Amino acid sequence: MIFDKDGTTTIIYQEKKSLSIFLKNLDEKYSEVRNDNLIINLFTFDKLTSGDVMEFLEISNKHRKSGRSFVIVTDKVSYNEVPDEIIVAPTLQEAKDIIEMDEIERDLEL
Repeated sequence: MIFDKDGTTTIIYQEKKSLSIFLKNLDEKYSEVRNDNLIINLFTFDKLTSGDVMEFLEISNKHRKSGRSFVIVTDKVSYNEVPDEIIVAPTLQEAKDIIEMDEIERDLEL
């Protein structure tokens, strides 16, 4: 697991090809990034389903309730294939844009 911190946002990359190991490692290291906006980069996974993305629902909800953004980046699953509770973006730039908009909304207390 690789953490790339940029200001208040951390991009998390996975070196291994197992989603279950990625989730386990994220759970173990969560305390290190819980105060940051998170971008979960899943481009290393060749095959990914909406069910796989749903595995992040619990941690996404917990993180977003604490007032931080949680965005999953993959081009294998569209945002139309998952519920609104999971935010999916097809590129890193779009994920950063989503977080920027979230920050503006939080600053304006919307």
